[in-house]
Amino acid sequence: MINRYVVTETLPDGSDGKVLAFAEQKRMSLKEQMTFYTDESRRQVLFTASARQVVDLNAVYDVRDAGGDPVGTFGKRFGASLLRSTWEMEQPGSVAAVGHERNRFVAVARRLWALVPLDFVPFMWPYHFDFTSDGKPVMRVDKKFGLRDRYVVDVQSPALDLRLAIAQAVALDALQSR
Repeated sequence: MINRYVVTETLPDGSDGKVLAFAEQKRMSLKEQMTFYTDESRRQVLFTASARQVVDLNAVYDVRDAGGDPVGTFGKRFGASLLRSTWEMEQPGSVAAVGHERNRFVAVARRLWALVPLDFVPFMWPYHFDFTSDGKPVMRVDKKFGLRDRYVVDVQSPALDLRLAIAQAVALDALQSR
């Protein structure tokens, strides 16, 4: 069982442009680690994202470039996420941001839906995340309707490394089992 992520740029007409990153996530692994490549050929590593610990509700994930140098970190705030998912993202010497689910009602409804014993019926309302730093927008992640999971990531801060933004956006899908 593998989740596949193809990250593309969005062209002005709304269609997909060139591939920016490609990754696959193996399910059921003890320690989360994802390698992002420049394309689906998997010949050239772009960056990696890996958990510091094996199992931890407040796990921190390190994002490193192809040479192993740090790009930044992200992690879920467990306590703050009980009713509304909350993530922290930090880029050393630059951006430190907190992201929340945009709609509190959808966040609570999604949690209640998870209690219904119908695993084959997906939660239909899309979720959206807003990341801010000192009240200023850093990044938005919007889930789109469709048969396949699709997200639009709008990086609003020019200081945010695109690799960290991609890793965080993929984590919203992969690590929350959505």
